[in-house]
Amino acid sequence: MEFPASAVGVISACVLALRPWSLHISLEPVALGAALAYRLGSGFSIWAFLGAALTALCVHSAGNVVNSYFDYAKGVDSTSVLSSDALVRLGAVLYALGLAAFLVQYTSSPDGRLLALVFFGGMCCSFLYTGGPGFKYIGLGDVLVMVTFGPLSVLYSFLCQVVVFSPSSLISVLLYAVPLALNTEAILHANNLRDRVADSRAGIVTMAVAIGPQLSHVMYAVLLFVPYIAFAVVAFAYGAISMLMPLITMPAAFQLERECRFGHHAELDRHTARLNTYFSVFYVLAVAMAQRLPGFGPV
Repeated sequence: MEFPASAVGVISACVLALRPWSLHISLEPVALGAALAYRLGSGFSIWAFLGAALTALCVHSAGNVVNSYFDYAKGVDSTSVLSSDALVRLGAVLYALGLAAFLVQYTSSPDGRLLALVFFGGMCCSFLYTGGPGFKYIGLGDVLVMVTFGPLSVLYSFLCQVVVFSPSSLISVLLYAVPLALNTEAILHANNLRDRVADSRAGIVTMAVAIGPQLSHVMYAVLLFVPYIAFAVVAFAYGAISMLMPLITMPAAFQLERECRFGHHAELDRHTARLNTYFSVFYVLAVAMAQRLPGFGPV
């Protein structure tokens, strides 16, 4: 296999290895964590936000590089944009940058040990998705994605912003991360639905492969609509009317459910990612604007 020799070719190949089209899903939990910290009365630090965003982007990008390396090594992908050695070096650099960004955040965190636990947990998850035992290949990739882009990333951003917190506020943060985690997992599940036949032939056991097309459709619908139900419950049971804002995206979710139901999987992951972007924006705004929010005090 030939690899790019020119500087421009190498840079282009490195960018492709990062899978930049997927990186927005690491910024959304950072924004949500910052919004939750703001609701707790900690204000908003742009530097803490940028530091958390840089950390998340570096670790996510490194995980994508690891994914590219092992997918090619295991024969899942027939081509690779960079040589194996180049992918290893790029992944190491990205993890090092993520670690450096974390260390800056660590010095100002009210609980550096907890922040470190969350960071290294997230870094391990980004590697173990395809590295080591390769959770992606044994049916546990969906769980790893939900944990990483939900509770871990939201909690990391929250801890970077917050000045003081209580155990109950940490539990609230984890609960508020669940709707975003489910919606983000819907992207991966849509991707796995599209690749179900090819993955099965390659010996990869994703959730879509394990449960088959009919139950996969049910799972996709659950991932899409449970967050909306949760928002409605919070809005009406606790008077947090701003939490209805994400329901603006619900018509698009119904359209995606129809795509999935009728087997139109070719563009389903891309369409779900687009929904995820709007869903996340309205969710973050809803949290930031809420006058009453369960688990947090009034503005």
